[in-house]
Amino acid sequence: MYHALLANRYLTSRVIPMVAVGAVALCVALVIIVVSVMTGFLDMVRSSGRTLMGDVIVAYPVNGIPHYERLIARIEALPEAKAATPVVDGWGLLRMPYPVGRRKDTKSVQFWAIEPAGFARVTGYDDTLYWRPPTDEVSETDFRRELPSEVLEPVLEDGRTLRDNRSGKPGIVLGVHVSIANERQSDGTIRPIRRQRGDSWWMPGYQVTLTAQPTAGGTMLTQPKSVIFPVVNEFFSGVYLIDESRVMIPLDVGQEMLHLDEGQIIDDQQLDDLGMPKVIGIDPARATMVLVRAVDGVDATALRRQVETAYVAFQQELIDEGALVPPPSYISGGVSIKTWAEQQAKFIQPIEKERELMRTLFSLVYLVCAGLVLAIFWAIVYEKTRDIGILRSIGASRLGISWIFLRYGLVIGVGGAVFGLGLAYLIVRNINTIHGAMGDPPTELIYITGGLALTSLLITIVRSLGGRLLPMVLGVLVTVTFALAFVGVVMLKRAGGVVIWDPSVYYFSRIPNEVDRQAAVITMIGAVLFSLIGAFLPAAQAADVDPVKALRYE
Repeated sequence: MYHALLANRYLTSRVIPMVAVGAVALCVALVIIVVSVMTGFLDMVRSSGRTLMGDVIVAYPVNGIPHYERLIARIEALPEAKAATPVVDGWGLLRMPYPVGRRKDTKSVQFWAIEPAGFARVTGYDDTLYWRPPTDEVSETDFRRELPSEVLEPVLEDGRTLRDNRSGKPGIVLGVHVSIANERQSDGTIRPIRRQRGDSWWMPGYQVTLTAQPTAGGTMLTQPKSVIFPVVNEFFSGVYLIDESRVMIPLDVGQEMLHLDEGQIIDDQQLDDLGMPKVIGIDPARATMVLVRAVDGVDATALRRQVETAYVAFQQELIDEGALVPPPSYISGGVSIKTWAEQQAKFIQPIEKERELMRTLFSLVYLVCAGLVLAIFWAIVYEKTRDIGILRSIGASRLGISWIFLRYGLVIGVGGAVFGLGLAYLIVRNINTIHGAMGDPPTELIYITGGLALTSLLITIVRSLGGRLLPMVLGVLVTVTFALAFVGVVMLKRAGGVVIWDPSVYYFSRIPNEVDRQAAVITMIGAVLFSLIGAFLPAAQAADVDPVKALRYE
């Protein structure tokens, strides 16, 4: 019974235990915040990779996979596969409609030629289309509120079909950051900049020109191919590197631009009845990738093995028919069949290693917890020597004395861990709001920090009239802290804010804001254990106190 009573008395009779709790809380919060952001970043990479590419990618760049429709039919017949879709991947130059005048901006882009309906079944394409009628969750300041539904509804449908409903022409969907005329607002929404005459560079309704360099047989270069597309919508994946460089066009148009559409095979040495070179066969249309989505609950690796088996059967079928088909991936130069994680391994694996490195480095703060508790408890044992002697003289055991301080350390560790988790949760969940405030500090924050600095100054002056030094020193420290915060906010306001998380540098447009639960639990347990370790030596020192010497202690 006396263990709890004394531990509680030691905790509540001094300020220094609260300092220890605060230090442990800060250490716990630091580790949880850093690891959560790193884990969230990694999870966003994984999630976006699966959303943008499906679970398995069958790829044969440049030359493309012939008879891909038959391959897709085989894959979709697999019980593990939900859907598959062809894609033609290429690079080109995009001539933008701005600025006003004859000289227009040109941007290098990656274009994906897709079948919109099939592509939406495999990826989250429909959900990424940005221009759509606003929902109740959309803020009143969102630019979409300024556009009537009769404008946005056709634009959304045109984006889903990649066809302009007004002209019937094939359309193009741009990533929202392909156009430099789209500005990202502090709330994460997109707003087109104004033109000189007052209207905006809202891309749907304008036309762009895409120029691509096809190859013939994968070797001989041919003349570049240019196509004028009406912009029918824009997509927002949340991955900046994708949103600022990728565009979507119809599959048949992309095949034609890269000479991957169906064509005749002609023998120049033979002539037909009309004296023209004889057609000896048909070169089938090709796709450079086939994206596959797994059935819910099926692992991507398991699906990949089934897709590899399906491709081998597909290859053998075409060989039996006398057709040419590229070999599977285990043959050099063949078709690559990978999961989305394997496709992005060069990017994902370094992030995983960086996360573990950060977890290891920041876990060193546990030593800070242990050292702080050790120093505080050693001082308390030294101060409470007479109390320990009294307890020992009335029959308290060595184990009982040790348990007082171990219990003391346990309470500090648990309290610090809980408060640290709460602090980390508040910061991580509101990290984008905090970052936004740093980029555009609200004026109210100036008044708040200034008022706190002035209030603490007045309290310090009043407390100093009593002649005591400690209240005055503490008051000065608090006043200086609030004053520095006031100066910092004023400087940020005058400088126009500061952007730490630049989406053009950090890949994603928003900071991950989910707490890593596993890391939080491990960190809290580590903080408690190291607090106990820090309390162990002082507890042992207290247990070894000689009651006779302790009662004579001055």
